[in-house]
Amino acid sequence: MRDALGEVQSVLVLGGGSDIGRAVCKRLAQGRLNKAILAGRPEDDMESVAADLKAAGIDIVELVTWDATDVASHEEVIGGVFDRFGDIDLVYVPAGLLGDQDAFDADPVYAAKVAEVNYSGLISAGLTAAKHLRAQGHGVIAFMSSVAGLRARKSNFVYGSTKAGLDAFAQGLGDSLVGTGVRVMVVRPGFVHTKMTEGMKPAPFSTTPENVADLLADGLTKGTEVIWAPPVLKYPFFIFRLLPRAIWRKVSAKG
Repeated sequence: MRDALGEVQSVLVLGGGSDIGRAVCKRLAQGRLNKAILAGRPEDDMESVAADLKAAGIDIVELVTWDATDVASHEEVIGGVFDRFGDIDLVYVPAGLLGDQDAFDADPVYAAKVAEVNYSGLISAGLTAAKHLRAQGHGVIAFMSSVAGLRARKSNFVYGSTKAGLDAFAQGLGDSLVGTGVRVMVVRPGFVHTKMTEGMKPAPFSTTPENVADLLADGLTKGTEVIWAPPVLKYPFFIFRLLPRAIWRKVSAKG
């Protein structure tokens, strides 16, 4: 449970090998975080994240095998974390795949798999986590959405559509939890310099995992529902969503 100052003391990361997840836990370790449960696949390099978090001073760092697409196991895995470790203050959900639109066009099965990881698997995980947080009477679920989900572009419309769905799901879940002591945070980053984006041309207003972590930590303190990373992105995307479709095709084709 959060301490008397409202600081997070325990976190479950669904996507435990994430660079941003690593940064978030290290940022929260500057406060009172003393328990981090990293959930992911064995190939997700969670061991290196765990080593960093222990070096950052987090007392308890545990690895749990979890796969977003294995929805039948979500209750056992996520529920097992609550049963084993007690109250969880924050469930952070950075799990997801970026992919490439050309690859999706060439292999629709691959496109559907990415959609399963980025959207349908996280619906199952999110609802499962919400059930256990509601039972304990407090907590936050933070979903990693993306500005790519606010309006689909020709160059990444499969990925963008998965984030659009996740963003809508997260907002609806948050509305359904009002009054329960549990709340949902939606994080909308732009281009973040991580291993997932390595080798890609940075978009304008690109940022780092550490900056996203700072914004998330600040949002936890303030009770923010939607976080833009960086905050300046809210302004161009307000305009982008209002553009006539014919104009948007031309504008977005340049991105």
